[in-house]
Parts: sequence; C-alpha cells; structure tokens
Amino acid sequence: MGNVLKDTVIHKEQGMSKQHYKSKLWWYWELFLVLVRRNLKRRYRGSFLGIYWSLLSPLIMTGLYAAIFGTAFAAYYDNSTRNYVLAAFTGLVVINFFSSSTVQALASVVENGAIVNKIRLPLFIFPLSFIGANLFQLLMGIFPVLFIVTLILSHNLINGIALLLPLSSLIFVCSGIGLLMSALYVFFRDLPYFYELLTFLLWISSPVFYPSEIVPPEVQKVLVINPLLPIIQSIRQISLSGSLPDILLILQAFLSGIIVLGVGAIAFRAWQDQFMDLL
Repeated sequence: MGNVLKDTVIHKEQGMSKQHYKSKLWWYWELFLVLVRRNLKRRYRGSFLGIYWSLLSPLIMTGLYAAIFGTAFAAYYDNSTRNYVLAAFTGLVVINFFSSSTVQALASVVENGAIVNKIRLPLFIFPLSFIGANLFQLLMGIFPVLFIVTLILSHNLINGIALLLPLSSLIFVCSGIGLLMSALYVFFRDLPYFYELLTFLLWISSPVFYPSEIVPPEVQKVLVINPLLPIIQSIRQISLSGSLPDILLILQAFLSGIIVLGVGAIAFRAWQDQFMDLL
C-alpha cells in the first residue's frame, strides 16, 4: 500500500508542476480518498459484516441501556420506553463516532512517520483520513437508520435532511480533536492513556443513557463546555420531537464544531514544523 501511495503522490506532484497551484486542492482530495480506502481495507480485511459492525455496537448497547434504565427513565421521555430507546441510540451514535474516529486519528501522524520521511505529504491528511473513514461508515450504516426513524416520527422530509446539520457539526468537532491529539501525540507518547480518560469523561458528561434533566443545575453549568452536548440535543430534537428543527440548537452545535475545529487546526499548523525531527 505504501508503494501505491508513493506512486500516487509522485504522479500528482509531477502533474502539479504542469498545472501549477490550481490543482493542489484536487491533489489533496485524491490523496485523502486513497488514505480513506486504505484505512477501511485495513480495518475490515476478512470481515463478514464489514462497515456494518459500526451499527451493531450501538444497537447492542441501546438494548442493554433499555433493559437496565428504560423503566426508570421513561418518565422523562413522555412515559415511553420506545422514546428512551431512540434517545439512547442517538446519543450512542454520537459518542461512538467521536471516540472511534478521534482515537484512530490520534496516532495517525506518528504511525505514518516512515512514509512522510520519504515522501513530501501534507501531514493533516492523515488524521482527517481516519475521520473520513468513520464518516463513510456512518453514512452507509447508521445514518439510513436515523433517517428512517426521523421520517417515521416527524412525518417530515425536512427533519430527515436537517439531520445532516448537527452531523456536520460532529464532523467538525472530531476533525478538530483529531488534529489536536495527533499533533500532541508527536510530542507526548503517553497521550493515549490520558485520552482514554478524557473520552470517558466526555461520555459520562454527555446525556447518552440518562436524561439531562436529572443533572443538578450546578453541574449543568459545567457540562455546557462539552462540545458533544448541543450536537446530541439537536439530533434528538430533530429525530424525536416531531416538530420542525430547532434553529437555535443547530446554531449552538455549529458554533461548538467551528470553535473546536479552529483550535485543532491552529494548533496543528503551529506545531507541524517540529514534527519531522520527532518522527
């Protein structure tokens, strides 16, 4: 695979010398697609279900949460266990995507150190390619389920299409965190142990298996810094409420995503000149 990647890069660099700067973005895009395909093939080589394993995990966890907490928390979801199950499923979709994509992106630059020492490559492509691979899984496996559930409950195609807005915010958050963590890992090789704790804190501070109403007001003031919170709330409102999408929730999710993406991109760009000495 390294030879294929190398041939692709050399070919595109020769093309860029002829087409000048205007072909640079297209070159990045094709390189991105090559890496996304490589990541997917590595992960699911010999797998029976392939990308649909990403759907199996939240379904199993949703069933477990429903069995343990469904009766206790149904009162917060119009006394409907079904609504609690759907709410838990949407929360798990968000937190699983975040955890999987950012954990994989964390080590991406270091793992490809041998390649970038031989071939000139844009380093940001590596963490983003893992986000892209997980996005492909989401669109092929989980999104159709969310879309159908939203149509059934809202009876409105607008709500189904509007799901793409908070999901876009989720991509922004994961990209920002992926860029930041992959940059930090170049300098701090103990980072995965710390990040495991961080992802657990984000999971437990997100209303995945519990309703946000049970959290004390004093604690809620702290939890607002969780960038996944407005995304989960927006997806649930669009999917489960039966009303039109709440523009304010969507804007909050977008603001959260843009801020995290901006921080991650700025940090990565500021530190990347130091990477080659450490890879």
